[in-house]
Amino acid sequence: MIKNGTLLVASLLLSASVLAQVVDTAAYGGPEGNEIYEALIESYTVEEGADAPAPAMFSDRTWDLNDSLTFLPSYEVYRTWNTDAIFLGGTQSHGITDTLRLQLAHEDCDHAMPCPGHLTSGYGPRKGRMHYGVDLKLETGDPVKSAFDGMVRISKYNRTFGHVVVVRHYNGLETLYAHLSERMVEPGQEVHAGDVLGLGGNTGRSYGSHLHFEVRFLEQPIDPSLVFDLEKGTLKAKHFDIHKGTFAAIAAAKAEAQARKYHVVRRGDTLSAIARRYGTSVSALCKLNGMKQSAILPLGKRIRYR
Repeated sequence: MIKNGTLLVASLLLSASVLAQVVDTAAYGGPEGNEIYEALIESYTVEEGADAPAPAMFSDRTWDLNDSLTFLPSYEVYRTWNTDAIFLGGTQSHGITDTLRLQLAHEDCDHAMPCPGHLTSGYGPRKGRMHYGVDLKLETGDPVKSAFDGMVRISKYNRTFGHVVVVRHYNGLETLYAHLSERMVEPGQEVHAGDVLGLGGNTGRSYGSHLHFEVRFLEQPIDPSLVFDLEKGTLKAKHFDIHKGTFAAIAAAKAEAQARKYHVVRRGDTLSAIARRYGTSVSALCKLNGMKQSAILPLGKRIRYR
């Protein structure tokens, strides 16, 4: 098993020459993107210099900063341990100005695919919104496993993610597992790669049983397909390099999503009327939206026109 402190290279310590603090709240969100960002961020304040709360396993004694550094995965990187807020609203985001190498595994037992299901929705723009993870097919009740060794930071119900678990790992990453039907772990609980975190489901803002799976570093989302071969269920490599280019795809995808324009169908709308309104053609609308000219336009449907 991978032990605390053995996987992060010295450059992961937050020196000013390596990481420059930025705030980019637009880089966050859940399965439906920026418009539900506020719903995903819980209120959280902490006095400057306050120690992290002790995990349950150590709650019977006084907890100090040295304990946080010793027992909490990657505490020297994140500088906080919050068991209530899924995302902290950009307070822990950083701009990467140098390459950081994370050791993901030494042996095959050091990692696991959360579930064996095939990819149903990838990372990136989806219907005009950003999708910051991948959706993997599963059936309600299927086991969902931890990707790496680590400690559970979040285990709660959220109106967007449903039953959700977030694990912080010793390699510096955090992984998120959403829409579970049941959670089987608690905050502060140590887990190993392959340990069952909960059972697959269809809770929260979800349509059909699936696992929404995210990989993040300092709250910045990373395309899970850069880390895992999602079809084979294996790591692409035993290490992962994080640099400015790692998050370039986010910026490009956000720019693409923001450039798209949509019309919300109202009573009496037709494709030809929408096309005239925005100076385009019916055929162009059909091509952008993957629809036929004879398609019925239900009220509230979003029609992309640019």
